[in-house]
Amino acid sequence: MIPVQDFPVLVVVVPLFSAFLTPLLGMINRKYCWHIAVLATLTSFLISTSLLNAVMQNGRISYWLGNWEPPWGIEYAIDYLNAFVLVLVSFISVAVAIYSKRSVESELPEKIVPFYTIYMLLITGLLGITVTGDVFNLYVFLEITSLSAYALIAVGKKREALVASYNYLILGTISATFILLGIGYLYMATGSLNMADLAQRLPQLYDSKVILCALAFFMVGLSIKVALFPLHVWLPDAYTHAPSAVSAILAATATKVGAYAMIRVMLTVFRPELIVEKLPIADILSWFAALAIIVGSALAIAQSDIKRMLAYSSVAQIGYIMLGVGIATKLSMTGGIIHILNHALMKCSLFLVAGAVVYRVGTVNIHEYEGLGKKMPLTMLAFTVAAFSMIGVPGTVGFVSKWYLVLAAIHEGEWIFAAVLILSSLLMIVYFWRIIEKIYFPKREIHHFRKEDGISRQLPDGIATNGGGEEREIPYTMLIPTLTLALLCVVFGLLAFLPLSVVELISEMLVR
Repeated sequence: MIPVQDFPVLVVVVPLFSAFLTPLLGMINRKYCWHIAVLATLTSFLISTSLLNAVMQNGRISYWLGNWEPPWGIEYAIDYLNAFVLVLVSFISVAVAIYSKRSVESELPEKIVPFYTIYMLLITGLLGITVTGDVFNLYVFLEITSLSAYALIAVGKKREALVASYNYLILGTISATFILLGIGYLYMATGSLNMADLAQRLPQLYDSKVILCALAFFMVGLSIKVALFPLHVWLPDAYTHAPSAVSAILAATATKVGAYAMIRVMLTVFRPELIVEKLPIADILSWFAALAIIVGSALAIAQSDIKRMLAYSSVAQIGYIMLGVGIATKLSMTGGIIHILNHALMKCSLFLVAGAVVYRVGTVNIHEYEGLGKKMPLTMLAFTVAAFSMIGVPGTVGFVSKWYLVLAAIHEGEWIFAAVLILSSLLMIVYFWRIIEKIYFPKREIHHFRKEDGISRQLPDGIATNGGGEEREIPYTMLIPTLTLALLCVVFGLLAFLPLSVVELISEMLVR
């Protein structure tokens, strides 16, 4: 029996080992790759839930790599914050892995083995960022994540995918450079890379220009990683042209883990005394977040490509998280951190639906969604539930986030931020309702078709299954994850006290 104290390293080792195992078994039969991905991500999810349970019962868990005591050695440290993010990332990775089987076979039939190999490296990087307690190790895992994301985006069928990946690579490299410079400055001033040790040493050095430069480098670098407006320019093309499963995993986890890293650096390494009281960093972050909410929502309205619309919507939703961090009260932090979970559930479900329509109909054009409510009723139900949650309808997770953020803004007298949050919901009604109207209340009958290899092929009204008859829905491996995520948007909306029981502890830990 492996003790829970060893779980922090296992949660990273399992997907890393599977990334090496995938190409080997893929040479025997490429179908094994999907099974490895599902098994590895499920194992990581079970380990993550065990870690969250252990932290809730016994407090912080520390694992020393090579048994080297920190700050000399690398430490994997688990507290309320990263245990919560671990469970989220590993759960989403399971859902997308299950969904990906038929989607990847359809979109990337010749690249199944490399896709799952790189997918597992992406999950390794995301989980590594979350568990590490060392700032240089954080940078290493950020690079693993970024390199994997570049490759996964580039395998898209269209040439635009290569351009999107290249643009992401350029900005990602700039981001990594800023972060590495920040790490170097911290080490130069303190002689330490351990986050807990840095948190003890830095308060005496807050007047040092070296430390302030390090903080500035971290803020800019991580703002690019989370795609905070106006440093978001890599995100719309990346999400739009990536394969469907890749868009879903990146939208649900990559920017959320980036937000986690920013919260970790801002509030546990540098502490709120510097971010909020000594420097106006929190205020600046709040205003950029408010701009992100409005600009992202407005740009989403202008899109006719469903994935591009969801991408700009993500820019706005990242603003929600950062606004909660910027206001920097327990109430706002609760709203911001719960939105990491809520947005992951909503946006992953929406991107999975977009991928389902690509699989069945072969289109990303919103105007060709007319009448899909009858042809794909369960898939469109998932879209509708997730869309209502994005709008913030009571009883959904989106309402919970906005409720806490609006209350926090009003409590601090930030009426402009409260108005921005309400306005964003109105803008979301505009761009989501037009799709729901097309789905359920078509003004014209259109003949749906599927595009394969760039060639439009007409489909009959019913799509024949292996057993004959008609099948209008997507396969169960795609449908079940999509419906599950949509269902959780309602479950955690009605039973919000379940995730909030953890998030409120996180808020108290971050903002004392």
